Amino acid sequence: MKVTVVGAGAVGATCADNIARKQICDELVIVDIKEGFAEGKAMDLSQTAQIEGFDTRITGSTNDYSKTAGSTVAVITSGIPRKPGMTREELIGINAGIVKSVTENILKHSPECIIIVISNPMDTMAYLSIKSSGLPKNRIIGMGGILDSARFRYFLSKAMNCSPNDLQATVIGGHGDTTMIPLTRLATYCGTPVANYLSEDALKKVAADTMVGGATLTGLLGTSAWYAPGAAGASLVEAIVRDEKKLMPCCVYLDGEYGQKDICIGVPVIIGRNGWEKIVDYHLNAEEQALFSKSADAVRNMNNVLSTLSV
Repeated sequence: MKVTVVGAGAVGATCADNIARKQICDELVIVDIKEGFAEGKAMDLSQTAQIEGFDTRITGSTNDYSKTAGSTVAVITSGIPRKPGMTREELIGINAGIVKSVTENILKHSPECIIIVISNPMDTMAYLSIKSSGLPKNRIIGMGGILDSARFRYFLSKAMNCSPNDLQATVIGGHGDTTMIPLTRLATYCGTPVANYLSEDALKKVAADTMVGGATLTGLLGTSAWYAPGAAGASLVEAIVRDEKKLMPCCVYLDGEYGQKDICIGVPVIIGRNGWEKIVDYHLNAEEQALFSKSADAVRNMNNVLSTLSV
């Protein structure tokens, strides 16, 4: 089985590293537009095989998509990263052309491929991919909710002084600082509500910290984060390839679910061999549904920018 990662930058390379070390596939192809860059990353990663004990074959390619032929899953990380002070919306004009071109090239050689979108602004890039490709909706998946939920659990674990692995906590909505919705009401610690352990003010702070989690890291690092985004992308690949039927919050195309149509936005879905296989209804209360509708409106405003671009 073959998996492709497009973009050999920090996020793409970290995603590829996780995929290789977990032996999620037999063959891994890394593609980048920069001459020799993907080949170098592939060689470097391959030289860890004996140390890490994996047998995944890794190939690098400078813009030669023929090497990706027959891929089961392709992860798109290409595009410029977010800089300090830059919103995801500002990335649309630059990254839209890149993502559309990559999608077309992937499908030219792997027409049955499932595509995972990590490139920002992720909700809009996933929407662009599904609209430009004409693929069935289950085969385009944006990764953002998995990353945002991991950050939610991190901030909850810090506030509660517990292991994040003992927490269940989900973020839905858009993958943006003002559009994501940490579902504090539904968050649990070993099956009990986290509200039993944290005050309302503490929960509000956790939610606020989660929402600016990406921007906080961008300010500290001077660029977008990569370890958690790369690991999140790899976990999504693993759930598909191994047909895990895992419940994950992902950006998918809605057709009436959660009261929304013709939009890609984060909701809980079952992930398996066919991509996303079912949208799970969390039965939001009135306040949560209002926030979700507001988030969808913001994502649509970003999507509207696409109509002004020649992509």
